[in-house]
Order: sequence, then C-alpha cells, then structure tokens
Amino acid sequence: MIPRYSRPEAVSIWESENKFRIWLEIEAYACEAQAKLGVIPASVPKSIWEKGKFEVARIDEIEKEVKHDVIAFLTNLAEHVGEDARFIHQGMTSSDILDTCFAVQLTQVSDILLADIDRLLIALKKRALEHQYTLCMGRSHGIHAEPVTMGLKFAGFYAEFDRNKKRLEAARKEIATCAISGAVGTFANIDPFVEEYVAEKLGLEAEPISTQVIPRDRHAMFFATLGVIASSIERLATEIRHLQRTEVGEAGEFFSKGQKGSSAMPHKRNPILTENLTGLARMVRAYVIPAMENVALWHERDISHSSAERISAPDATVTLDFALSRLAGVVEKLVIYPDAIERNLNQLGGLIFSQRVLLELTQAGMSREDAYKAVQVNAMKVWNREESDFSELLQKDENIAKYMTKQEIKSLFNTDFHTKNIDKIFRRVFSKVG
Repeated sequence: MIPRYSRPEAVSIWESENKFRIWLEIEAYACEAQAKLGVIPASVPKSIWEKGKFEVARIDEIEKEVKHDVIAFLTNLAEHVGEDARFIHQGMTSSDILDTCFAVQLTQVSDILLADIDRLLIALKKRALEHQYTLCMGRSHGIHAEPVTMGLKFAGFYAEFDRNKKRLEAARKEIATCAISGAVGTFANIDPFVEEYVAEKLGLEAEPISTQVIPRDRHAMFFATLGVIASSIERLATEIRHLQRTEVGEAGEFFSKGQKGSSAMPHKRNPILTENLTGLARMVRAYVIPAMENVALWHERDISHSSAERISAPDATVTLDFALSRLAGVVEKLVIYPDAIERNLNQLGGLIFSQRVLLELTQAGMSREDAYKAVQVNAMKVWNREESDFSELLQKDENIAKYMTKQEIKSLFNTDFHTKNIDKIFRRVFSKVG
C-alpha cells in the first residue's frame, strides 16, 4: 500500500486512529451489555463513553514495553477512565477485539468498493448504450471472426461487474460477524448476550461458533472475491490495451493536453492506465493465497494469520479501490475511433461473412463438408492476398452457382444480419433497454 496507488478514504479505514476507535466502541458496548446483566455497575458504561480516550503515540510507547497491542491499548484507555477501567474487558480475550474490529473494517471498506463498482457500472452502461449499434470487428484467438458491436463489448463487461457486485455483497455479509466468546470460544467467562449485544450495535451478526478466533474460511472467501474482481479489471484493461494497439486503433485512453507518452519518442500515446491496472490486478490476486493458507490454524487459535492479514487486508482493499476508480475513469473518457473500426471491418475483403455463406449453402442442399470446402477454398485466396473480394470469388465459383445465384450471394454480405438480436441481448443485460 503506497500513496501512488491509494485513495484517502480507503486508507483511513486501516489507520490506527480508526482501529482504536473501533476497539473503544467494542469495549464500551461490551460494558453496556455487562451492566445490563448486572456483572458490572450500571454507571460504568457512561463513564467509559464520557472519559474513554486514547492516543496512538502513547499506545505505541506502551507496546514497546509490554509487547502486546491490546494490553497497550487497554492501559492507555485506563489512564483516561480511571477506577472504572477495572471493569473493562471482563471475560474477553484479545481476539474478541481484534477479530470483531477486523470485521467492522472489512465491512467499511466493502462499502467503498461497492460504491466504486456502482460508478463503473454507470460508466459501462452509458458507453454500451452510446455504442449499442456501433458495428466493430469481433475476434477469436486475436483473429478477425464476425462482426459484433462496441456496445456489446461494454454490455458484456457491465454484466460481469454486476455479478462481481453481487459476489462482493455476499462476501461482505459473510465477513460481517462478531465474536466475543472469550478464551477458546466457550463463553466460560462471558455471557453470549454480550456478543449478541455488541454485534447488533456494530451492525454485525453474532458468530454462530468461534474458537478463539472467527473462522478464517470467511476471510478466505472475502479475499477470493477480491481476486475475482481484480481478474475482471484485468480482462477489461486487456481489451482496451488491445484496441489501442497501432495495428487496431479502434479505441484508446484519453490523452490530456500536455501529456507525454515517451521520454524518447514524442509521437507515443501508450495505454499506461490499463497497463497499470493489469499490474495492480496481479497484486490483489497475490493476496488470495495467504488468505487461503490462513484458514488452517492450530487448534483453537494461533497468530500465524495475524502478520499476513495486517499486510494483505490494507494492501488488497486499498489497491482494489484505487484500481476500480481508475478503471471507471478510463471507461468514462475512453475515445472511440469510428474510421479505424470501419477500416478493420473491411480489412479481409468480406471473409467475415464466410459462416453465413456456409450455412446458406447447406440450406440450399449442399452437404456441410462440400460447402465448407467450397467456401474455404475461396476464402484462402483472399486470406493469402491472391484476391481481394470474397463475394466476387464466390459468385464466379461454378460449384456454388449450382445452389445460389449471384444476387443471393451478394445479399449475404450484409452487416445488419449481425445486429438483429442486439436489442434482445441488451434487454437481458439491462432489463428495460431496447
């Protein structure tokens, strides 16, 4: 997590100030519950809310001596609360604070990420509608296949990120659990009511069963979801990078006034943002493996997961927030080049209609094997630059003439054929669009 690829709102969630504030709330709400149970005096919660304070620098100073962050926090808190501090943390263990706080932080950052996806969805939908009928070259294996529309490309990515939003919503729900069950999770020294009370106050669900930690399969699922979203970012970024290649030139990142593309070559306009997104996606995915490995802890708990999470959680979420925001900006400003699109559509002299000719020949009575051979023989002459017009070659072919007239062949070279179901696809994706 470096400033270059970070945005303040996401960063603030992982800063010590926010973490200790959540710790204070957990302890205060736990005291409220304990007071309701009659375990501690009824006046204690009010005292904690009124006097409870902390200083990050002081906590760091204490931790240097005690070598324990939660104890350092409780010591600093007690310096402000005074005598009533003896009732704080009754029957609780450090993981009750750490894991419950972690759940709150992950839900907070999830809300930011969901807002990022919403912005991206808006941008993708707008560009999809804008270019719903902008015919362009569809490619398979990087080779010209058949026409699609630029709008279909955007609509496909919209559908993918809509799925990602649902995945993240589910992951947020799964991660939003509270565990205040004491040492080894038995509630021996604390009533389950405290966990339920704190969970409700923090907008979480009580963990059905914990050991001394919240089970890490929840976290593994969360980070796996971030990895999937990162992969979708890379897929869209890769498409844009390809479209911006000199030989393709159908779309490109916005190039602002005064921007420079190369220190050596003044003519360069490179896809630097989408290349950057490709790299960032790799980093987010890299944190999925530690999350998976954190699931298998020793017995009721160990802290092998702790160091990994202190690095991976801030890095993965802050990086993904930055990447989603950057991608939305790229889509919003993406420049489309109609002339290049038209040039590429016509580049192969009509070969993109080969399947339609094949199918019409089979409908006219020719066997599929013979039809495929007849079409391919003529197609290869154009592919190899021996001829330039596929339609004219087909019209001159005596075998094909037995089944189709010249006019019937000409009628097959019509791009409208490839857009006849665009409205139906858009309705499927956008429900009411068409």
